[in-house]
Amino acid sequence: MSTPYPFTAIVGQDDLRLGLLLNAVSPAVGGVLVRGEKGTAKSTAVRALAALMPEVAVVPGCRFSCDPASPDPACPDGPHAEAAGVSRAARTVELPVGASEDRLVGALDIERALSEGVKAFEPGLLADAHRGILYVDEVNLLHDHLVDLLLDAAAMGASYVEREGVSVRHAARFLLVGTMNPEEGELRPQLLDRFGLTVEVAASRDTDERVEVVRRRLAYDDDPEGFAARWAEEESALRQRIADARALLPRVVLGDGVLRQIAATCAAFEVDGMRADIVMARTATALAAWAGREEVTADDVRQAALLALPHRRRRNPFDAPGLDEDKLDQTLDEAGPQDDHDDDDDQPDPDPDGGGNDDGGGGGGVPPQADGDRTPPQGQGGEDGDTPSQAPEGTPDAPGRSTGAEQQPVASAEPFRTKMLSVPGLGEGAAGRRSRARTEHGRTTGARRPQGSLTKLHLAATVQAAAPHQRARGRAGRGLVVRRDDLRQATREGREGNLVLFVVDASGSMAARQRMSAVKGAVLSLLLDAYQRRDKVGLVTFRGKEAEVALPPTSSVDAAAARLESLPTGGRTPLAAGLLKAHDVLRVERLRDPSRRPLLVVVTDGRATGGPEPVALAGRAARLHRSEGAASVVVDCESGYVRLGLAGELARELGGTAVTLDELRADSIAGLVKDVTAAGRAA
Repeated sequence: MSTPYPFTAIVGQDDLRLGLLLNAVSPAVGGVLVRGEKGTAKSTAVRALAALMPEVAVVPGCRFSCDPASPDPACPDGPHAEAAGVSRAARTVELPVGASEDRLVGALDIERALSEGVKAFEPGLLADAHRGILYVDEVNLLHDHLVDLLLDAAAMGASYVEREGVSVRHAARFLLVGTMNPEEGELRPQLLDRFGLTVEVAASRDTDERVEVVRRRLAYDDDPEGFAARWAEEESALRQRIADARALLPRVVLGDGVLRQIAATCAAFEVDGMRADIVMARTATALAAWAGREEVTADDVRQAALLALPHRRRRNPFDAPGLDEDKLDQTLDEAGPQDDHDDDDDQPDPDPDGGGNDDGGGGGGVPPQADGDRTPPQGQGGEDGDTPSQAPEGTPDAPGRSTGAEQQPVASAEPFRTKMLSVPGLGEGAAGRRSRARTEHGRTTGARRPQGSLTKLHLAATVQAAAPHQRARGRAGRGLVVRRDDLRQATREGREGNLVLFVVDASGSMAARQRMSAVKGAVLSLLLDAYQRRDKVGLVTFRGKEAEVALPPTSSVDAAAARLESLPTGGRTPLAAGLLKAHDVLRVERLRDPSRRPLLVVVTDGRATGGPEPVALAGRAARLHRSEGAASVVVDCESGYVRLGLAGELARELGGTAVTLDELRADSIAGLVKDVTAAGRAA
């Protein structure tokens, strides 16, 4: 086993270290979600934490790590007789993004369950992680049904495996740590809420600190054992501090005054539900124990709010994470009872844990400053916001036309709930919520012979296949004689996520400020719909003389929204260039992810100008998409009393549907077909 990088050797990242250490002190806090750009020591810190966790005593031979002092009475390997336990290091179990449901929760031997009536259970990763750490790298890329299972187990402290009436339950209490890069997509708000704490990490901009990071990393790579030995004393001291804080935790007092501050803070920031209040209380208690105090203070409540609330305030993917610290301080001051200060004998000492000496790199008892660590993520999108005036197409393509000059980006209108657009047919793509597909989860539609391991048994089909052979197999008792060839896999139909590629007209004909604001609001609404339906999105824009891929296909719809907001307008309308650029993007994506079906959304008024025969060229480009079977919808942005109907013509060439901005609204009176094929029949 390779030597892990020492936790105390990590440079900076105070919030990350503190969040992990608080969960080590009190696993009831509920885990931590680490958000940040790549290369910021997220995985290194999580793996290093395992070496600091206290050893656990387990029942010998128990696959579920039962505590010998209080073994689980429902343990599948039980009941356990009284015996001396054995100690081992706490495990760190990593959940791969591509893991199956059976790998996560375990699997039953269905054949033995049917033929012998025994619960032959093979434990999964949740059992391995019991009383240890479960680490999910890139948790935002994990399939939704796996995230649901994972977080349910974390909340209940147990895992349940159900297979056609046969069930197994075992304890599953672990420290849950997830890491993610927000550029690759967000977690749903209801899933964010299930993580106790969240921390934002970013690479330091301080030259000396970056030099020290490189120096230590090179030293570790050259001699991991020697490097770890040089930090052994600091690691031992931090390990002891965690043990002391755990021992002190039951004696920490959470007074009524600080409870009122916690409740007032959650109410002031309009946090949904009561989970935030409970997590803040547990976090503040752990902070006090970490600082060596037996009473929670207002400073503990403040730091708990900075760790427990930012991710619970995101209502949609376009909300910026973070907390208004001025509002937080004002709320704490208003909610703080005066009599608490009068009765507090320790009030003259503002820092009971001795200044939070952090020489050992343990996160410190003093809450780290949040200002410096939370501002860099805001700058990640800065490359898109300040450059429109420097674009190369600053002059109009048609002299004398008022629509030719480039205009500054305009803000989008308020997003609205859109009607559902879906791809026709039955796909087999990644699980999602848009189009019909064969999936592992959903309603049962039939049965087939299993290809590989059996995951979803179709009981009726299995019994039907085995029944004719019972006499030949010598059945004598009540049990059904089942062979491997009799087993049938249930086929299920659910929903898949698609690749929604937006092709947005940013030419001069779209440049009227109110009109472009409405267009951006519509695209923003569709992006929000794509986020909720777990789609990948891409953005192609066209104006002037050419088209460009403003955003390659990604799961990060908030990145698409940022590019949309900074989109300038002006110039001619190279519609054909936009469609051909979209064709190139879809061609590459078919090679990269052939199971994910595309939906082309063209946002335009249908005009085509610039170059020889622009209308005919746009028609040929549209028919190219149609010949390859790409589902499409045209959002008609034409306005005014006189309408040319060009967007409708484009939709017919594409073999898709044309809808107006008003028809796109879910509450619109006008009807909208869900599958984008009706217009092809009308053409």
